[in-house]
Amino acid sequence: MPFEILHFRGSDKILKEKKMTREIKLAMEYLNDCLYGTYRKGELLRQALQEMDWRQNGDLNVLDGRRYFYKGFRKRVAMDGSFSSYEYIQDALLRLQLGFDKGKIDMGIVLVTAQRSEKSKLGTTKDLVYKEIGMLYPTISLPVAIVLFDLGKPGEIYAEAEKDRDESNDNDQLSDELNKTIENKKIVFIDPKFNENFIDNNPEPEKQTGRKKRSRTKTKANVNYDQNETSPAAVNQ
Repeated sequence: MPFEILHFRGSDKILKEKKMTREIKLAMEYLNDCLYGTYRKGELLRQALQEMDWRQNGDLNVLDGRRYFYKGFRKRVAMDGSFSSYEYIQDALLRLQLGFDKGKIDMGIVLVTAQRSEKSKLGTTKDLVYKEIGMLYPTISLPVAIVLFDLGKPGEIYAEAEKDRDESNDNDQLSDELNKTIENKKIVFIDPKFNENFIDNNPEPEKQTGRKKRSRTKTKANVNYDQNETSPAAVNQ
């Protein structure tokens, strides 16, 4: 599964009341499509959220007068997070808690990578999220949804595109070589009715009939001889 949404403290009910359940799901699907296997995910994340109208609301400030901004804001739902490391989840929760305590937001959404070190002994990322949310209470008490993304390895999508391009070039080269071979050679159909130039090297013998053909000798009649020559009749005389 490319992403998984975990709800805490009634965040799913809040989204349902705001009629945003489907909207959030579609937004996460779009983010996954835009960010999978890419570099510079932070820049692409902001661009994708802007396309979905999550950055044009003018309420992105975490603290008034400071240049701390949420990644997105819509219908009093703030979105924050980072895909550089899982540990950013605590920073995102703190920033969202500030907005909740000041009455600016009703809930928050944290976007974070599900990938962690294979040597970790803390279990799955999902299990770790449940443990940390419990441990951070009551400091972190806002309704929040944690979205875990599996975005593959950085640059993976470019490697796949390069592989597809190489395969396409190989196919084009093979096709060109085949076309040259066909141009240099004359192809003759086996069935003579499709080819006027067909030559049968092993023709079937003609059927013999009981009647033999009589040989005819050609005679020349009315032969005019030159006056200086002697005709056969004259010789016999």
